[in-house]
Amino acid sequence: MTIAEIGDIIEFKEGLQGIVEKVNENSVIVDLTYMEDFDESSMEEKTVINHKRYTIIHSANK
Repeated sequence: MTIAEIGDIIEFKEGLQGIVEKVNENSVIVDLTYMEDFDESSMEEKTVINHKRYTIIHSANK
């Protein structure tokens, strides 16, 4: 399992995407305002995702 780093863009839960803001031992805190249609949704700006539940789609270091 690859753990995301700060600035990485991850995808989780049926296509939602966000930018990693903080990496914890078992999870990451993600900023969801990255998504184009965020304003149209009724979601909170940030959420916590377990390392087992996401895929890195763009690494900030590459």
